[in-house]
Amino acid sequence: MKERRLKTRSTNGTIALGELVMEMMLPAPRLVILRGELGAGKTTLVKGIAQSIEAAAPEDVTSPTFTLVHEYQGRRLKLYHLDLYRLETEQELLTLGIEDMEAEPDALVVVEWGEKFPSLLERARGDVAIEYLEGDERAFMVRMW
Repeated sequence: MKERRLKTRSTNGTIALGELVMEMMLPAPRLVILRGELGAGKTTLVKGIAQSIEAAAPEDVTSPTFTLVHEYQGRRLKLYHLDLYRLETEQELLTLGIEDMEAEPDALVVVEWGEKFPSLLERARGDVAIEYLEGDERAFMVRMW
């Protein structure tokens, strides 16, 4: 198991942290759960992951709250960013095709609110817990297995 405790003091710091988290996620494929309150910085971290794989600039990465899934193709890796906040049942989850995403050999599947679904927790190979501190400071517990 790889495990790191980290802190950031700004949005830019959280974006920069995305590269380290991406490196910890390797080798692909990997499904990772992002945990944290609304506004904790989950999507901001994904901006950094997308930038680090040369898939998208941070300003082009948005929360998939209403679309549920965003896909970003990098030079060597593909990033799937999911937000399950609005889903309530395992049946709704099945319609997204997460198993197909996970099966791609170059896929990093990053899921916000995935802890709502036991089936995802069982398949996850990592998680990142984000906690508010003061102001723009955030604490991150990154674990990959």
